[in-house]
Amino acid sequence: MEITIAIDAMGGDFAPSHPVAGGVLAAREYHVPVLLVGRAEAIQAELDKHHAGGLPIEVVNATEVVGMDESPVTAFRRKKDSSIRVAAALVRDGKAQGVVSAGNTGAVMATVKMICGVLEGVERPALCAVVPNLRGRSVWLDVGANIDCRPEHLVQFAIMGHLYAREVLGVPRPRVGVMSIGEEDTKGNEVTREAFRTLKETPLNFIGNVEGRDVFNGEADVIVCDGFIGNVSLKAVESAAEAIFGVVHLLPEEGGLRRIRRRAPARRPWSLHHLPWRIVGPGHQERGARHDRLPAEPRQRSHPRRDRAPDRARAARVRGRLRPSACGGLTWANPDGAP
Repeated sequence: MEITIAIDAMGGDFAPSHPVAGGVLAAREYHVPVLLVGRAEAIQAELDKHHAGGLPIEVVNATEVVGMDESPVTAFRRKKDSSIRVAAALVRDGKAQGVVSAGNTGAVMATVKMICGVLEGVERPALCAVVPNLRGRSVWLDVGANIDCRPEHLVQFAIMGHLYAREVLGVPRPRVGVMSIGEEDTKGNEVTREAFRTLKETPLNFIGNVEGRDVFNGEADVIVCDGFIGNVSLKAVESAAEAIFGVVHLLPEEGGLRRIRRRAPARRPWSLHHLPWRIVGPGHQERGARHDRLPAEPRQRSHPRRDRAPDRARAARVRGRLRPSACGGLTWANPDGAP
């Protein structure tokens, strides 16, 4: 059976250019039939830029667009000819087997649920993220569709995640865990504890509670949580990744690594307030421009003042008060507690 994908070409911050480019890439690389749904003139103008003649691409006209800030319920009721609604109707009518949209998340979820319905036994659809880990990939859901969940919703998410990991990722017996604040079965709120008790009675390969670190260490193949926790965690991970790549991008610049080491205060490495964020990046005209608003830290000595007196006993005491520092050198350990 040939699979056809309907793409909401008007959804997202960079529509229709990016959705059209993605559809052309899918048709060209994977030979997947694509239906581009949206305003036909705008879509055709983008297609002409990619020389898409001969590719299995068809344009389906839809006159209305759902904005990123619109209410999902209002958009569904008032915009009968929106691109996401027409795309969902193509799946309902069997003309497409899947729909892809980068538009208003709430509107997409509400529209597809109302037009296409849900699987039997599933009350709420969930947003799923497939993330890399140290052993392969993990299925993480829900990451934003359902802010308030009941225990039975988490159980349904676990079943859907189990099926996705088994059928799509090829994991024979996926390990399923509920994200909580501790591994013990007594940890978490009432929702996670009740979901824990229910999942223990299911035939799933339930491994119990997992913590945030288990998303990427490969301890679980399916991580289940409500949409609030999942969305906040996912965006925190995205922000951390952007910060790390930003720092790595600056290292090859002249003196970049030297600046980071010089400004690293000789304090406890787990103190977030004193992390070395004073970095010069591209686009900063003033040398030494700061990325944050923290007050400048006074420069710390990376070694004690050298003792020129040839007193061996004093030199031994000095050596005994040297400690490894966070920046790879030595720092002064004052037993009196003074910096």
